Amino acid sequence: MMDPCLYTFIDKLEAEHTLYASEWQQLLDGYTPRLAAYLFEKSRRARIQFYGHDVYIRGLIEFTNYCRNNCYYCGIRSGNTHVHRYRLTKEEILSCCETGYELGFRTFVLQGGEDPYYTTARLSDVVHTIRTTYPDCAITLSTGEATKEEYQQLFDAGANRFLLRHETYNTEHYQKLHPAQLSAAHRQQCLWDLKEIGYQVGTGFMVGSPWQTSEHLAEDLLFLKELNPQMVGIGPFIPHHDTPFAGQKAGTLELTLFLLGLIRLMLPGVLLPATTALGTIAENGRELGILSGANVVMPNLSPKRVRGDYLLYDNKISTDAEAAECRRELEQHMQSIGYQVVTARGDSLNITP
Repeated sequence: MMDPCLYTFIDKLEAEHTLYASEWQQLLDGYTPRLAAYLFEKSRRARIQFYGHDVYIRGLIEFTNYCRNNCYYCGIRSGNTHVHRYRLTKEEILSCCETGYELGFRTFVLQGGEDPYYTTARLSDVVHTIRTTYPDCAITLSTGEATKEEYQQLFDAGANRFLLRHETYNTEHYQKLHPAQLSAAHRQQCLWDLKEIGYQVGTGFMVGSPWQTSEHLAEDLLFLKELNPQMVGIGPFIPHHDTPFAGQKAGTLELTLFLLGLIRLMLPGVLLPATTALGTIAENGRELGILSGANVVMPNLSPKRVRGDYLLYDNKISTDAEAAECRRELEQHMQSIGYQVVTARGDSLNITP
């Protein structure tokens, strides 16, 4: 029998945009398809109130798969000797931007491992060139942890946004997923530094990572409320065959969608991607993500020859499609559920007080 207070919690979240830790846990532990349907009706309404039926596209450029870190879940971890490593040159990155701009992209997302070759000076040079060449575009970086001074230099070069998923807020859980030299506290401090500098900040977490509990997820949600980011990226944990977590169970589509809906009600003006990982675990995963409250998709602008080498997890979709094909395919999928892909920069409406 469904506990009627769970519906009350969703009503409270819609009205007050916050819950207590115990209420978050009860909601997550009490998941049913019927409860999810009740949530999605409200999260869709909130999403449409802020963003209409528009779906923003971001041009993703995965410019290096070298990484100094050895995170236990990641396919490009430094300890994986089976990865075919690559890094794009500045000219290749600019070529990706040129292609994307012609296709209508007005946000470029430069994502990579923490590659020692791409020093702050080198990356700042790339960012500055993109900024001067495409002044009407947003530039998003997703390049991992750095010092506040390094983040400031990249911001001064022209970067607008920064994506740094905190992965899990809980200190003990974080240590089970990462080597000892990495810490949850440092990663969270990076996010506060980015906010203070003036970036539009994105964070997020894996759903269903090994040893994750509803208590951990409640902590993640409370952290999101405190940080009040402009974007939240969540996706299901998907194991990679060349990592210590190869035999672990993947996160579920159902819980990921449920969390998307909860986050939309908690932060109604936030940018919320329907991630590639969602589309990987279910053929219509990204469409279901949009119908749960998401409003962003990120097609791949990386050269086709390297897409198969940027594998954070197994069976990643769209590694063989060209950028133009990705966009056309996404447009068709979004139109099929009553939404339209738009080429605007799509700045966040979740304005930091």
